[in-house]
Amino acid sequence: MRRPKRPRAVRLVLSACALLLMLWLMSFAAVLVWEHNDQARPAGAIVVLGAAQYVGRPSPVLRARLDHAIALWRRDLAPILIVTGGTGTGDTTSEAAVSQRYAVRNGVPASQILMENEGRTTSQSMEAVAILMSSRGRRDVLLVSDPFHMLRLTILARRHGLEPYASPTPTSPIAANRAERWKYALSESIKAPAAFILERSSR
Repeated sequence: MRRPKRPRAVRLVLSACALLLMLWLMSFAAVLVWEHNDQARPAGAIVVLGAAQYVGRPSPVLRARLDHAIALWRRDLAPILIVTGGTGTGDTTSEAAVSQRYAVRNGVPASQILMENEGRTTSQSMEAVAILMSSRGRRDVLLVSDPFHMLRLTILARRHGLEPYASPTPTSPIAANRAERWKYALSESIKAPAAFILERSSR
């Protein structure tokens, strides 16, 4: 006995759901691949994405990012370090200022550190970094953040006219925690394609 044929509207909805699922799986896979895509190479600047700070001290996440960026700087991969991150609600100092002090204490001359201390989002920070790099006549940057963040970060950097290379933090406390890693990776699998769509529409 032949099964009744589904209405065309139902078939279209099921096809759309299947397509969305496939696209999401591709995005999730891309986030996981970019977690291990270390493109460390000489560039115009090493850019450290901000993270939480506690009363003037970097959080473990921010400290891990800074330690990796400082290690790259010691390899002479870039002449300057750009630290990013604005002032959070209730804070008296910016993430960038805390990062700058930490880097100086760990041997990076203050004259080789630039601060972007207004950005409250990744996109805002990348826009400001692009302006800083433009004033130096360079577009190539080595981006440092947590592994889960690298795909979206690269997309947003390109959106603002930068030539980005990713170098994920190898000692990320988030990556070391399995539950946290999957939670953030799943979140980025939605945010990354949204950033990609915005990048394409802004051209």
